Amino acid sequence: MAGADVGVGLYAGRVSNPPMTAQAKGAERVSAEPNSAVGEQPSAKPKKAAKATKAKPESRLAMIRRARRINRELAEVYPYAHPELDFRNPFELLVATVLSAQTTDLRVNQTTPAVFAKYPTPEDMAAAVPEELEEIIRPTGFFRAKTKSLIGLSTALRDRFDGEVPGRLDDLVSLPGVGRKTANVVLGNAFGVPGLTVDTHFGRLVRRWKWTEQEDPEKVEAEIAAIFPKSEWTMLSHRVIFHGRRICHSRKPACGACPIAHLCPSYGEGETDPEKARKLLKYEMGGYPGQRLNPPPDYPGKAAAPMGAV
Repeated sequence: MAGADVGVGLYAGRVSNPPMTAQAKGAERVSAEPNSAVGEQPSAKPKKAAKATKAKPESRLAMIRRARRINRELAEVYPYAHPELDFRNPFELLVATVLSAQTTDLRVNQTTPAVFAKYPTPEDMAAAVPEELEEIIRPTGFFRAKTKSLIGLSTALRDRFDGEVPGRLDDLVSLPGVGRKTANVVLGNAFGVPGLTVDTHFGRLVRRWKWTEQEDPEKVEAEIAAIFPKSEWTMLSHRVIFHGRRICHSRKPACGACPIAHLCPSYGEGETDPEKARKLLKYEMGGYPGQRLNPPPDYPGKAAAPMGAV
């Protein structure tokens, strides 16, 4: 596929050869030993079988060094990493992030143009007829619950914050339908306040990389925050999420096409054959359009198509 060749070219130079397995190393040692001669007398003192040695558990310091190296290498792979929701101001990002629950950013980006054409401000959305807003956001799923949250947070913005999205975590999480993940997305990308976005991709990858064993998003956030400088939190989130969406998938991670395979303790959970793994790559890595209709200028892939476009 011509498109696939374009995507692979973005990172092919960085795909690492996975470390040799223990079985392969053992086979290499056996093949290197000379064959015994027929009838040769055994040594008077046969060698004792070597005791199996258990690999030492990784120290916390070693884990932190590996984690920070992964972040540096992901920065080279995805220098263009960015939030994959289209937005022009803090209110649009807040609304888009609420809509993104249980759906793709692509579906949100295809839906929000109509939303913001009719409700460009918190005051407009606070006055929305629920059934009309429901119909517009229906493609994102859970449209009744999301409509309630959007009208509720818009009303709070109008009544408590003079129609402006606040730039403080405590204020944001006081809004209906806004949790820490949504608040950190808004703070990091609309206000420049560092924050970790612990979505399903982020949580899955940091556990695969053995940075944490926690499942609860707030505990994950706390443990990862202790590993990295605060200044790295927002971009780390983008890089990890980009990698999870493109290569390190939930069901079929493309291990054989992963540029950080040499740093991953979970290498082998997915497809290790390089050619087969490349077929699993998504978005610009696989030569396909991205999720944003209006991606940043440095994005190397194609823009997504609007809703209903052929």
